[in-house]
Amino acid sequence: MKQVEQYKREGSPTALQSHTLQLNNRKMLEITGVKEVDSFDNEEFLLETVMGYLIIRGEYLQLNNLDVNRGIVSIKGKVYDLSYVDEQSGEKAKGFFSKLFR
Repeated sequence: MKQVEQYKREGSPTALQSHTLQLNNRKMLEITGVKEVDSFDNEEFLLETVMGYLIIRGEYLQLNNLDVNRGIVSIKGKVYDLSYVDEQSGEKAKGFFSKLFR
């Protein structure tokens, strides 16, 4: 996965922000509570949310909309997998991040 550009959300405290996922027909995904878009390409997105890191995998994925002030991201494409990397499962997170930043 190639590192593209980092987008950071500045402003309101994230502890008070809610986190939602809305997936329509596996083709349009809207996410709230996004703190940062770490990296993305047409097969995988890595987002830091208020609930932890979220990995979105699929095909033909594109960043459709990004509102950094409100922490909203929209992604279109064929979504295959949504998964969170918890800080508590440190081994899983280390494995994922070591692959990502080789």
